[in-house]
Amino acid sequence: MKRTFQILALLFAFSISFNSCDTRVDLYAEYKDIPIIYGLLDATQDTNYVKIVRAFSNNNENPVSATDIALIADSSNYPGKLDARLIEIDRTYGNHYEPTGRVIILDTMTLHHKDSGAFYYPNQKVYYTREHLRNNSNNHDYKYRLQVIKGTDTITSTTGMVGGDNFRISNANVVFDPNSTETKKFAFTPAQNAYIYSARMRFEYTESLPGQPLTQKSIEWSLGSYPASELQIEDGFYHIKYIENSLFNLLGRAIGGDTLNATRYMGNFYIMLAAGGNELYNYIEINSPSGNISQNISDYTNINGGYGIFSSRINLKKKVDLSSQTKTKLIGISSWGFRQGK
Repeated sequence: MKRTFQILALLFAFSISFNSCDTRVDLYAEYKDIPIIYGLLDATQDTNYVKIVRAFSNNNENPVSATDIALIADSSNYPGKLDARLIEIDRTYGNHYEPTGRVIILDTMTLHHKDSGAFYYPNQKVYYTREHLRNNSNNHDYKYRLQVIKGTDTITSTTGMVGGDNFRISNANVVFDPNSTETKKFAFTPAQNAYIYSARMRFEYTESLPGQPLTQKSIEWSLGSYPASELQIEDGFYHIKYIENSLFNLLGRAIGGDTLNATRYMGNFYIMLAAGGNELYNYIEINSPSGNISQNISDYTNINGGYGIFSSRINLKKKVDLSSQTKTKLIGISSWGFRQGK
């Protein structure tokens, strides 16, 4: 009987603010060791992770459910530790990029908090570094080249760094109105090398129901993801819109109707913004979420000698104030029992 193999790739579950992509490989061919790499570098983080695994196989002479294979760690992980490193590159005069001489060796560690799902959990083997990655400035435009040596094969990929000294959210406060469906905007300066942005808002408060102690509460919601090409520059700023009654609508659902005699204190309000690199943008655009364990191999990869995605991102989180009008209207809904922060 002709042997065929079913190959599936493991997607590393990143804590990223962008839409989740669930892309796996489903090919029938003679088995070949296929490296699968996922990494998103962030110069603002203390630790950066890269997931390096292999496609796994199942032969038709001794068929085993792909679902069962996915739950076996050794079917995806390479044994031991591969030679994996980041090579730092910087722009020189004439816009040429040259290695700076800095080489960061990636070590391995096991994470123990992966949620249950189609692939093995809760332990996950990852490659990581706690060395500081350099962000961009007016005089520097850093890139990092990933190099993984597997036997006689060398797998590589290169990404620029998203961010820069001038990337910031400019708003000092935000305005909400329970009776308005109009839009407001918050403003931010573009991030260097960013091709996609994703925004969220978060409101924190404390709550005490009759006879109960104060409890920390929060609501958080997405404002969507936007390619940089779709955002208009106005006086050097990008703007993302939000609906003026959104805070009140979400609070109404969270609090419910029967809250008489409750006491609540307003807490912090945050705008959270994530920016992603060109490779991440291309990957999100080409791949769509799938509810199945397998699908056709992704049309996009920037891994030379394998499949996956190696890119960069940056996350901003800024505490802003609710406008005085917003606070007054929150306090004015008597059944909610809001007061100024405590």
